[in-house]
Amino acid sequence: MAITLYGIPNCDTVKKARAWLDGHGIAYAFHDYKKSGITAAKLKAWCKAFGWESVLNRAGTTFKKLPDAAKSGLDQAKAIPLMLEQPSMIKRPIVEHADGLLIGFKPSEWEEAFGK
Repeated sequence: MAITLYGIPNCDTVKKARAWLDGHGIAYAFHDYKKSGITAAKLKAWCKAFGWESVLNRAGTTFKKLPDAAKSGLDQAKAIPLMLEQPSMIKRPIVEHADGLLIGFKPSEWEEAFGK
């Protein structure tokens, strides 16, 4: 089963997720979307699966530092270009696996998804 974990290596939640995968002996590829970027198509697919409101990380400092004009009237059409320009505004981690997608790190959901 090919698993790709998308995130930023210095994010505490990503560190916990990677440690969980490693601890359960689950092989995965790590995609650093700050270094390697992300495609608009990938973001659109995630937004379709989770809703753009869940994919956009409003809790982070990058989002909070945006000018009010950029934050007002947000919708998917405005959020995707923001996330493409500033990948740290993408919720993390996002995991693609054979049976679907996971967003964020919730051990109970991961145990169910990976049968561990």
